[in-house]
Parts: sequence; C-alpha cells; structure tokens
Amino acid sequence: MTAVAEQTGAWLKEFTGLPAVAPWAQELRETAFQRFAKLGFPTTHDEEWRFTNVAPIARASFTKGLTAGQITGLTGGAQACTLEEARQHLGRLAVFDQNAFVALNTAFLENVIVIRIPSGAVIQEPIQITYNGEAGQVTHPRVLIVVGADAHCTIVESYAGAGNYFTNAVTEIVAGDRAVVDHYKIQRESLEAFHVATLAAQLGRSANFVSHSISLGGALVRNDVNVVLSEGTEATINGLYIVNGTQHIDNHTSIDHAKPHGTSHELYKGILDDQARAVFNGRIIVRQDAQKTDSKQTNKNLVLSDEAVIDTKPELQIWADDVRCTHGATIGQLDAESLFYLQSRGIGKEQARGLLTYAFAQDIVDRIKIPALKDSLERILFEKFHEHRQK
Repeated sequence: MTAVAEQTGAWLKEFTGLPAVAPWAQELRETAFQRFAKLGFPTTHDEEWRFTNVAPIARASFTKGLTAGQITGLTGGAQACTLEEARQHLGRLAVFDQNAFVALNTAFLENVIVIRIPSGAVIQEPIQITYNGEAGQVTHPRVLIVVGADAHCTIVESYAGAGNYFTNAVTEIVAGDRAVVDHYKIQRESLEAFHVATLAAQLGRSANFVSHSISLGGALVRNDVNVVLSEGTEATINGLYIVNGTQHIDNHTSIDHAKPHGTSHELYKGILDDQARAVFNGRIIVRQDAQKTDSKQTNKNLVLSDEAVIDTKPELQIWADDVRCTHGATIGQLDAESLFYLQSRGIGKEQARGLLTYAFAQDIVDRIKIPALKDSLERILFEKFHEHRQK
C-alpha cells in the first residue's frame, strides 16, 4: 500500500460518517476528498513545502472534533448566513487543486461560518471569531466573509487550545468595490498542536484590505495568505511570528496584482530562539495588464540563538513594464551597541535583551487598530520575552 493510500484510508472513515448536506455541498465535499486522496499530504520534495516536513501531521491519529467557532460583534447590519447563502462563493477563492490541506478542509465542510456585510454598511465593532482546539481532535474551521460595496468592517480570528491537536483552517474573504476590510488573525495554539491555515481574499476595485497575522503558538504551523487585487486596490499584509524551543512556522504569501493601479505593502517580522525554525516565502505577481503597480515586500528576522534557523525567499514575478516593485529580506542578531548602551545604564543583560526584542516586535503591534487587542498582545509579548529569558 502506498503512503498516499494509507493517509487516505485513515481519513476515509471519518469522511463517510459526515452528516448529510445539500446536494451541491455534498458534491463539493466529494470532489475535494477525491482530490485529497490523489494528492496526499505534501512532502519536502514539493517545492512549496521543501523546508517544512508535515510527516508528524500525516502520521498522527486524531478523531474528528466539532468544528464550531464562536462569533461575537454582529452589529450594525452584519449578518450570519446559512451554508446555502454561501453557495456563490464557497470554494471559489481557496482552491484545492494543488493544496491537500485545503482539499481536506473542503471535504469536511461542516458548521461553516458565513458572514455578510451589506453594501454601504459601516460596522463599528470588530466581528470576532474564535476557535479552541481540544487534545486528540482535528477540526476544519471554515469561514466565508462577503463584504458589500462601500462597506467597512473589522474581522478578528483567534485560535487557541490545549494539548496535542490539529487545526486545519480556511478563510475566504470577498471584498466588494471600494470596501474597507481590516482583518486580524491571532494564533496562540498549544505548543503541542499542529496548525495549518489558508487565507484567500478577492478584492474589488478600489478596495482597501489590511491583514495582520500574529503567530505565537503551535509545534508545527503553516500559514498561506493569497490575495488578488483589482484595479486601484490597496492591500497591506503584515505578519509577526515568534518561535522558540523546537517550534516550526512556515509563512507563504502571494499578492497577485491582476489589474492596473494596484498598491501593496507587505512586512513580515520573525523572532527565533533556541532550536526553532521559520520559513518565509513571499511572492508578488504582477500580471501583464497590471500597469502602474506599486508593491513593496520586506521580511526581517531576529535570530537570538546559534541553533535557530530561518529560510527566507522573497519573490517577484513581473510581466508588466510600467511598475515599481521592491523586495528584500534581513536576518540579524541583537545590536551589540544598543545592548551595551542599555547595560551601561544599569539594565541587566537579560532584561536588555528582552527590551530590544520587544522593540523589534513592537513595530508590527503598533499597526493594530483595535485598542483592546493591541493592549492584550503587548502584555503577552512582554510576558513571553521576560519569562523565556529567565529560563
């Protein structure tokens, strides 16, 4: 029996036990499972996964948990919709042809969170979606956000839990023309957990989209962010990942300028300590018709130990000629002069290291517009750096 067949067999029993859904959704499920069965989990022989070995996920045995997220903040016209109302968009953005994890999530469609923001609505309060993993279980969170033209909203996704479990999440966001969407993803999974997630966003003409990805937990983490821009669209993609011990995190991003006059800004910052490993692969695509594109991508990494490893690969794929695109990556340690300066002012070495590390992360945290969320993250980061340096 091949490895792919063994993996498929382990999931088939759970798949056949799923409750019935509408025929169109069942057809989508079955098509997705067939694709997963053909693909199998990726290996390090696959270019998109060559630095991330998902064998621990493929070998693990989990029971299917209840994929039920909690939603708060549905005010000002924001509506929770049914699966039937998601039919137009579900599965159209997060395609599963070449992604086994998206295929697996789609095969297990259940309790999908569907939120619709009417055209012109301005939602003042953040819409918060939370998931909590449980030891020994696998869940497949699925979220679809449809934002009408000229609407404004803020979405906060939070993932946490305890013990060894597997979260396999997919979020699709459709933003209408001139819509303004602020999106936050806070990942604080258990240090024993696996977390694989895909965010796929389709942005309308002159839309403004901002997404912040904060990754603090998880034993093995993979985040895929895929954003497609239309004419005059502005997109900002920020990320912060902090790993220590033997944690492994992989961030893959794709910003696709499909139409002219688009603007994108991307900043991902990572902090690595102990034997942790991180991967960043950022791809900017400028299509032939996407003239007057302005795009900037930056990945900065702070490595605090000799054993930590970062693999970073910024990419530009440009088919238009009237564009302005830049990308770059840096990997460094704490600045010795700054460390010496703080120590000369009576600050202990470990405390000085913590302050400088905190300052490196603060650049991303300062971009968060939700005061309560920003304050919470500042406390978490301060405690994380302080406690870890005391060990």
